[in-house]
Order: sequence, then structure tokens, then C-alpha cells
Amino acid sequence: MPKLTAINVSMSPLEWAMLVSLSVLWGGSFFFVGVIVEALPPLSIVVLRVGLAAAVLHLLLLAQRDPVPGSGSVWRAFFVMGLLNNVVPFSLIVWGQTHIASGLASILNATTPIFTVLVAHVFTADERLSPARIMGVVAGFCGVAVMMGPELLNGQDGALVAQGAILGAALSYAFAGVYGRRFKVLGIKPLHTATGQVTASALMLMPLTLWVDSPWQLPMPGVDIWAALIGLAVLSTALAYILYFRILATAGATNVLLVTLLVPVSAILLGVVVLGETLALSSLIGMGLIAIGLAVIDGRLIRLLKRT
Repeated sequence: MPKLTAINVSMSPLEWAMLVSLSVLWGGSFFFVGVIVEALPPLSIVVLRVGLAAAVLHLLLLAQRDPVPGSGSVWRAFFVMGLLNNVVPFSLIVWGQTHIASGLASILNATTPIFTVLVAHVFTADERLSPARIMGVVAGFCGVAVMMGPELLNGQDGALVAQGAILGAALSYAFAGVYGRRFKVLGIKPLHTATGQVTASALMLMPLTLWVDSPWQLPMPGVDIWAALIGLAVLSTALAYILYFRILATAGATNVLLVTLLVPVSAILLGVVVLGETLALSSLIGMGLIAIGLAVIDGRLIRLLKRT
């Protein structure tokens, strides 16, 4: 494994702004999948997601006359990253959402930082486990659970396998976050990494999708399904992964995957702003817990308390 360069344990204002933006983009993915899953099978959704995203990113690089590096070692890393960060988690999440509600899926997905803290502790030297990080992640996860509400757990009997699938996706994201730090060491730009990852994912998934789903036999999706697919591919995948790899290169796996705690916050606030929904007291309490958890993990709150 390449020697990893040190990361910023406390994120800069720019990194925090990118993390919030990423949470909005990924928050939309649960909505888009919730629409598409009624019309297309899981593998077809995933291959269209990464395939369309790859096409958009390659066109962007073509316009910039800046192709993806073609060495074998780099592409091997793209394929491993695509497997850990796209193929496995996307497939598990989409399949899981055919059996459980999107809200519950987002709660289970918010366990990603918990897994990441543990994986990073084992495989990195500068993202070690600490009491502050543990307390921060637990506080943030409790905030997500309070904010989403216990009613989302009702009627979920018999869906343990689907819930386990979402947890499996969270674990895969954790390994991907740690593995993906190598691209900075290899000198690969975030745009190139995002493009290579989704391209490798599409190449891995295409044969399996053709065999399992026989997409030529599926009815043609409607305009609303195509609109959701474009949103999922362009916004929640192509643009989102450019931000993801930029944050990962400087702030590390634990910090970038805090985004999963912010995703439910973004979804609720978008509902308030766009759909005119009411902000419940439980949402405010949950957001407060998440804010405390993020501040503890970032380290600034602990340092401030030590100085007072």
C-alpha cells in the first residue's frame, strides 16, 4: 500500500462547505432511487447511474483535453475503488430500498462514520481511534435517529436482510474511504479519480446486468424516470464524486464520510425549503446532536473547552 500523506484532522471552512454540498447531492440520491426503483430492477439502476456519470465525466475531460491516466497500476486501483465505493454499496442500497423505506435506509447508511473510524484506526497512522471521535460519531448517529423518528421503524418486520444490506454498504464505504486516500499519493487528480472509478464500475456491472436483468426486455421508462436517472447520475454521482475525492485527499476518510450524518439533515431541510414541509421539534433536536457530534470529531470544540 502506498505511504499515505498526512491529512487535516480539523477541516477548513472550504472543506466544510464542500462536505455540506456533498450531503445535499447524496441526500438527493435516496429520493431519486425511491422514484426509479418502482420502474427498474436494482442492477439496471446502478449500471445506468455509473454509466451515465462516466459518460458525463469523460465528456468533461475531453473538453478540457485532459484524459485519465492509462497506466495499469492506476486502473487496477480504479477497479478496486469502483468495487468498494460503487458496485457493492450501490447494489446493496438499491436492493435494500426495494424492501425498506428510504428514510430507514438513510439512517442505516449513517452508520458509515462508525465503521470508518474503526477501519481507519486499523489501516492508517493519522486517523487513529480516540475517545473524542467515538463520542462524536455516537452523538451524530443518535441525532440522525432522533431526527428521522421512531415511526420509520414501524412495519419493518421481515426486512432484516435488507437492513443488513444497507449496513454492508456502509462498511464497504468505510473501506473505500481509506483505500481511496492512495490516489493523492499516486498524483491522480480528483476529477480523474471520479471518472476512472465510475468507468471501472460500469465495466464491471455491465455483463452481470445484461445477464440478470435482460434490459432489452424491460418496458421503456417514462420521462419522470429518465429525469430521476439523469439527476442521480449527473448530480448525485458525477458531481458528488468530484467533491468526495477533493475532500478525501486533504481531510481523510473519517472526515469525508461524516457526510452520511449530514445527508438526512439535507433531505429534511430541502423538504422545508422546496416543499414547504414543517420542521418538527425532533428534527431540531436531532440536528443539534449532529452538530455537537461533528464539532467533537473536528476537534475544535475539545480544544476550546481545554483552553477555558
